[in-house]
Amino acid sequence: MKALHFGAGNIGRGFIGLLLSRSGYEVTFSDVNKTLVDALRERGEYTVTLADDEQERIRLTGVTAIDGTDLAAVAAAVAEADLVTTAVGVNILKHIASGIARGIERRIGAGAGPLHLIACENAIGGSAQLKEHVYGHLDEATRAKADAVCAFPNAAVDRIVPIQHNEDPLAVTVEPFYEWAVDESAMFPGFKRVEGVHYVTDLTPYIERKLFTVNTGHASAAYLGNLKGYETIQQAMADEALVGEVRAVLDETGAVVVRKHGFDPEAHWQYIDTILGRFRNPHLTDEIARVGRSPIRKLSPNDRLVSPALQALEQGDEPVALAKVMAAALRFDYPDDPESAELQRTLKETGAGATLAKYTSLPQEHPLLLLAVKQFEALVAGTQS
Repeated sequence: MKALHFGAGNIGRGFIGLLLSRSGYEVTFSDVNKTLVDALRERGEYTVTLADDEQERIRLTGVTAIDGTDLAAVAAAVAEADLVTTAVGVNILKHIASGIARGIERRIGAGAGPLHLIACENAIGGSAQLKEHVYGHLDEATRAKADAVCAFPNAAVDRIVPIQHNEDPLAVTVEPFYEWAVDESAMFPGFKRVEGVHYVTDLTPYIERKLFTVNTGHASAAYLGNLKGYETIQQAMADEALVGEVRAVLDETGAVVVRKHGFDPEAHWQYIDTILGRFRNPHLTDEIARVGRSPIRKLSPNDRLVSPALQALEQGDEPVALAKVMAAALRFDYPDDPESAELQRTLKETGAGATLAKYTSLPQEHPLLLLAVKQFEALVAGTQS
């Protein structure tokens, strides 16, 4: 069995590639990073270390890589694959779509069997977005044929893999905890199960639970930690007052998902405790600059801050803690991050209300924006006092 995985970065190697290899797949990575591609080709193996007291080292063998800019090679790999996965970032999906489309055309021409393509991204409906990009490169007749042999089941993924600087470019350290849920209702019968994947018939509850707990909590720790001058999530989570603020955020999002999806309240509060413990992991060093990057995306209406806040309002709650994190996101000033730089320019030119309206797609008079602007003004006043 062959798996083609787009993205040979830390998440690709330390999470998705690891589980695929453990399930007996021959894993080929597709990436544009020549250093990683060359090393994977030459060595055919790498090591994953678990960030816990035992520091278990897992050696993966029988892996290789292709140059992601070589569309012919990508198409050939897609044509031969039994499974295609991605971990490239949702904004990069459109860039890998043409090679995948060419590979699907080759599969159809050769009469190859069914293929599942799963986007393992921090986004709602990642595989559906991948399908849209891929089908944009196919004509109508080919799309109809592809529907019969290609499935794009959505997924929810969760594993903290911080930026790291190892002497060995292929070595990667990850936290022990992980969760990978896949919508099996969108898969062909008789598919090969990947060891460690949780297959569900309704993915939405798992996506929102993860997005509104892990991603919201991580972003909250980053933006609130940034206000206090911390450089890492671990430093921020050593501040018990700040932890209390993050917990207040997750109490708000927790109320949303418990009411909406029927999660057991006690089990969900335990889930929150687990997430907060993961953020504290002393064996990881997760930089606030990494976790907080792309603040414009994180302030978008369907993402980790605005979406649960809007749902809280609809349920009759006032999301004060979430509004404060939205305000704190406006104070995330990292010139090396293009989105942060754009956000700061817009903030300087138009003010907090107009800036939030632009990136949340909400009117300035919306109750959530009024709440966030009030929190922003309080932050500014506190800085200046």
